Parts: sequence; C-alpha cells; structure tokens
Amino acid sequence: MDVDVRGSGPLNAGRTAALAGVAAKHRLARITRHGELVAQSAQPLLRIGRALVPLPPGAFLQATAAGEATLARLVGEHIGTAKRVADLFCGIGTFALRLAETARVAAYDSDTSAVKALQLGAAKAGGLKPIEAQVRDLFRRPLMAAELKGLDAAVFDPPRQGAERQAHELVKSAVPLVVAVSCDATTFARDARILVDGGYTCVSVTPVDQFRYSFHVEIVGMFEK
Repeated sequence: MDVDVRGSGPLNAGRTAALAGVAAKHRLARITRHGELVAQSAQPLLRIGRALVPLPPGAFLQATAAGEATLARLVGEHIGTAKRVADLFCGIGTFALRLAETARVAAYDSDTSAVKALQLGAAKAGGLKPIEAQVRDLFRRPLMAAELKGLDAAVFDPPRQGAERQAHELVKSAVPLVVAVSCDATTFARDARILVDGGYTCVSVTPVDQFRYSFHVEIVGMFEK
C-alpha cells in the first residue's frame, strides 16, 4: 500500500518516527505526509495500459479501478481513429498512455510531479506512439486556438472547477472532436454549453457512477464540429 496522511498538522520527530514504525510493521510500500516522504520500502507503481507509472506521493487517481477502466474505454471509443490528440489536464497519464497506443499525444497538466511520472512511464513502455508531456497551468494559460492546429481530437478532464477558459479556446479552433470528462455536473454543463454555442454538437453524454453511496458522478461527453 501507498499511504499519504493529510490534515495532521506539523509532526515532531517522535510522531514522524512512529509513522515510520507503522509503515514497517504493516509493510507499506511508502508513507508520506502531505506529499513529504516519511518512509519508503518500494516505489509504488501503477499499470496504465502498457506503461508502469511510478506514482508521486499523494498522486490523484480515479476512485475505483473499474471506474477508471470504464472512463478510459469510453474516451478511447470516442477518440476512435484520431491520429493526433491533445490530453488536457492529463495527470499521470490515465488517458494519454492508453491513447498513445494508436495516436500521437500532446499532454498538459499543472502538476509537475504528475507530468514527470507520465514521462517516466512512457519512456519505459514499449509500442507507444510519441507522447509530448508538458507542465502548463491550463486555468491561467489554456492552449490557444493556434496551438490546437492540426489536432484530430482533444480530451479534457479538469478538476471540479471545470475547463471554462480552455473550452472557449477550443471553440475558436478547428479541432473536429472534443471528449469532455468531468466529476462535476454543474461545470460540465457550463463547459458543454460553451462548446455547443461555439459550433459543436453534443453527440453523447454517459454518466459513470463510481462514487458509491454519494450523489457524485463522473460524466463523459462527446462533441463534434
């Protein structure tokens, strides 16, 4: 197991040593506090498609393996035969590493450690098309329409605040296909409205209920221009 402790407040040397003892007793691969390493016996790895990704401390993952597989399958089916794809808010490569089995991928995220993990996973995986992964804050610096030139498709999977500015740039572009993934119905609806008002047609919307006993739901939408 890979454990990241949150909300503890500062730890003194005694408590840090106690945490390390817990890690040893329970044979944890790693234990961190707010991303700061306390103890590690092995590098936690996650298989994404053909790649083994070395997880950074406290890495963002989907809530369930089945949910992640379902989202990845939907995104892949919607992308289809696209050969040049942008993965916006890519994280550790949940979609990018799978899409790269058939397409060249340009991936962007503001999390430096996540992008580095994606790069390392891609570098050691065999049989993938090129992945160009870059650190970029898409909330402050969305890809401009000119930077989207030549793409066959774009995927975005932002945090709950959505991808408002990026959606406005997408409608200015010639990207023929957009796949929008969201964990917030309100911001998904807002971003979908931007895309539709900008010339895209909403082809499908699929809910993925991976948050048991809660009202939260993942959403995957396909938009064509």
